[in-house]
Amino acid sequence: MLKTLLTRLAGDPYVRELSRLRPIVDAINSLEPEMQRRSPQEFRALTESFRRRIAEATAERRERLADLREQRLRALDIDERNRLDEEIKAQEKALAAQENAILDEILPEAFAAVREAARRTIGLRHFDVQLIGGIVLHQGKIAEMKTGEGKTLVATLPLYLNALAGHGAHLVTPNDYLSKVGAQWMGPVYHYLGLTVGVIQSAAADPSLGSFVYDPDYQAADDRYQHLRPVPRAEAYAADITYGTNNEFGFDYLRDNMVWDLSQQVQRELHYAIVDEVDNILIDEARTPLIISGPAEESAAEYRRFARLVENLREGEDYTVDEKMRSVALTDQGIEKIERALGIENIYAPGHYELTSYLENALKAKALFRRDRDYIVRDNREVIIVDEFTGRLMFGRRYSEGLHQAIEAKEGVPVQRESLTLATITFQNYFRMYRKLAGMTGTAATEAEEFSKIYNLDVVVIPTHKPMIRVDHPDLVYKTEAAKFRAVVDEIVQLHRRGQPVLVGTLSIEKSEVLADMLKRRGITPQVLNAKQHEREAGIIAQAGRPGAVTIATNMAGRGVDILLGGNPEGMAREQLRRQGVDLTTVSREVWEQALAEAREVAERDRERVVSLGGLHVIGTERHEARRIDNQLRGRSGRQGDPGSSRFYVSLEDDLMRRFGGQSIAGIMDRLGVEEDVPIEHRLVSRAIENAQVKVEGYNFDLRKHVLEYDDVVNQQREIIYGQRRLILSEAELRPIIEEMIDEQVEILLNTYTAGEHRDDWDLTGLHAAVRQFFPLPPSQSPAVWSRLSREEIGEALHQAARRAYDEREAQLGPETMRQLERLVMLHTVDNLWVRHLTALDELREGIGLRAYGQRDPLVEYKREAHDMFSELTDTIRREIAHGIYRAQLVRAEPMRRREMHPNVASEAPAPRRSGARLGRNDPCPCGSGRKYKNCCLRKDQKGGAAPAGAGQAARKAQGAPENRQRHR
Repeated sequence: MLKTLLTRLAGDPYVRELSRLRPIVDAINSLEPEMQRRSPQEFRALTESFRRRIAEATAERRERLADLREQRLRALDIDERNRLDEEIKAQEKALAAQENAILDEILPEAFAAVREAARRTIGLRHFDVQLIGGIVLHQGKIAEMKTGEGKTLVATLPLYLNALAGHGAHLVTPNDYLSKVGAQWMGPVYHYLGLTVGVIQSAAADPSLGSFVYDPDYQAADDRYQHLRPVPRAEAYAADITYGTNNEFGFDYLRDNMVWDLSQQVQRELHYAIVDEVDNILIDEARTPLIISGPAEESAAEYRRFARLVENLREGEDYTVDEKMRSVALTDQGIEKIERALGIENIYAPGHYELTSYLENALKAKALFRRDRDYIVRDNREVIIVDEFTGRLMFGRRYSEGLHQAIEAKEGVPVQRESLTLATITFQNYFRMYRKLAGMTGTAATEAEEFSKIYNLDVVVIPTHKPMIRVDHPDLVYKTEAAKFRAVVDEIVQLHRRGQPVLVGTLSIEKSEVLADMLKRRGITPQVLNAKQHEREAGIIAQAGRPGAVTIATNMAGRGVDILLGGNPEGMAREQLRRQGVDLTTVSREVWEQALAEAREVAERDRERVVSLGGLHVIGTERHEARRIDNQLRGRSGRQGDPGSSRFYVSLEDDLMRRFGGQSIAGIMDRLGVEEDVPIEHRLVSRAIENAQVKVEGYNFDLRKHVLEYDDVVNQQREIIYGQRRLILSEAELRPIIEEMIDEQVEILLNTYTAGEHRDDWDLTGLHAAVRQFFPLPPSQSPAVWSRLSREEIGEALHQAARRAYDEREAQLGPETMRQLERLVMLHTVDNLWVRHLTALDELREGIGLRAYGQRDPLVEYKREAHDMFSELTDTIRREIAHGIYRAQLVRAEPMRRREMHPNVASEAPAPRRSGARLGRNDPCPCGSGRKYKNCCLRKDQKGGAAPAGAGQAARKAQGAPENRQRHR
């Protein structure tokens, strides 16, 4: 109400913003006649002149920036490096501002050039509202444009403009199909203007594959990849404009920070990005971080044993479920049952702590995760997660913390091993690294607050090219789900008989298949689009506007394909030629043009019929917990001024209604004596449902904000570690840095063993033993000799001995081999300790929530302890590098196995585990046996109490490249 009042008093902020942009649109339009007179060669020359203008204007600042970066590489003093880092950041910011000012000046001419190029190459001319959308995207904001308004075409304007600066521009999509089609469809526009276009596709088996550049002369063997020439991944990133998915961009960033040579890095700087379906990527998927992990050795037998144990537990008696929090807890009776079955007295005793995670995950798998809703089982061998927002199968992704293994055990499929985190980042922190970020979607205004607070992105609602005439009917609320589905089927049958196309949205695969079976019994065979028909989705959606078509879709978020009334002529032509056995990669232009003309004639005739019937009718079988998802489904109807209609069917048994407010409506229906098949239809009911959705959206926002607050702590540490890795990889001379670490360790030993003021308090024998473990000592250096020296003289002697030992090692190996050993020791030490640090942070975070019972803020506690752990990590890194340089040996490594990549999905509500800096079960045993701790001294330590906190670490050797890695999410 207050928002409405302020809008009336001050005016709609979106209208004011659009008024400010109108003069720029007028300037672009005034250049159109001039652009129409230009030749193709003049357009390429115009692009080069833009580039030259930017390069010449910023040459001095770029040169200064390159000089500062070179000084940073040579600087050894920490304070000097920090000073240079600050100056580099200031120069980068100033350079970006200078470039942006020039881009603003040339924007009208650049946009006019893109519009003319698009008209000549792909037959599309940008509308004025699309020009406004392009300006908004260039300004680093989110453009909300309704479905069918041409966002793919809009993106060409700011991508071209920002690519002129020479840093690369990225178009981020939610799936590979949209990336590939976007590059293919808009490739001719960029090519005409003289820019190169790359596209990144997922290739989990080998990340170096799946990358292409647009080449109009390249004929692919697969017509789906027409004009996409395979290239190394780095070449696709080196293109002026690169299309790809959020996952691939994020994982390539993590992989780049795990390489052992700079030549293996593929990404350039993160300069400018447009995120397509920005709400889907930056909000829906933001709860789950990207994780690259390696396999750990865990027992599959335990998962199977606990899956059998929880099978006989009953809800209400043995465990309770909190649907709002998506959590499950054992009752006292349930705990007793489990303990009797295991033959133990107390499962939560320290000696059985490792069993609790198996039990909690088995219980979650049983009570919270349902087959054909949260996941499917493929070929009775693999559990594949279903994306709750898009309904797509999330191939390769796995739930973390052992939950996926528990589901595999529940379903009786092979249980895969757990994983160890090697690198991780949230989407929030990845995309905030871009110097300028923009986004576009059909539904962003409802999440404007989150975009502003988390990403500093403003939302601008762009008006439609033609007025929206879709009719949105009030919700129909039924008592039971069965009655609701009967009503849905009746309406579909009625509309199908008339010939009106119907698009039906469901929230789960299970519901889509139930509805399809009901329709088949009524004589209608619908097209079913869910995760099980993932590869056919684009074709199914594109033809959903044909007369009499009935399409059932499991969520429509991020689909990115327009539904044309009457059908998509190009898709119809392709399908017709395939049925005739024509190879689309070699089809002649004459045959293609004839097939396309025939398809257009049929589509136009069918369009007239569908328009007369009222256009596409959208039916929602359930309200989603986010209003955006419902709006995306509705938005499939009424594109570009087309007629259309929509209605949502709701039952009191739906998840949203059961969790939020359904009881009050049920009470009203009971008091009125409403029968099962009689619905309630009123705006007040729809408003009540929308209020419930607002509550859930707020709750989910808090969840995502909570994830980010914790990840911000890790992010600061990650930037430091990755900065160290880049320094190691780029620095030509590492010996001075290592010698600084050696000197520091010598001083630490001196302070430890000669701390007393009197010589009698010194432990020279202990010092001698400690130094000998550090580096080789000559016979002339002994406790007897040191007893006659002052503390300063002993220190000087040790520093000289350390230098001589270093010189001898270099003489033994040779300078070139020594330089290689230095780099490998530093990388190996940083990587191994960082991985163990990430594991320790995971364990800390899982248990930190319990601090709230002690009236302490868990986030404050987490920040404090994480800071202490990171300080210890940096000290340990310096110590192990200093020690390792004298002990490590170069050995010939086995050929590196191809890396398997699996993104993993974190569980919704991970169960609390014991926190603290205890020794990990998979860490090397501190006794020095070389075996893992769990296979050596773990049980002995448990008998004597908890595992030792911060127990000693076995020395590690640098032996070449890291092990086989998997990616998880």
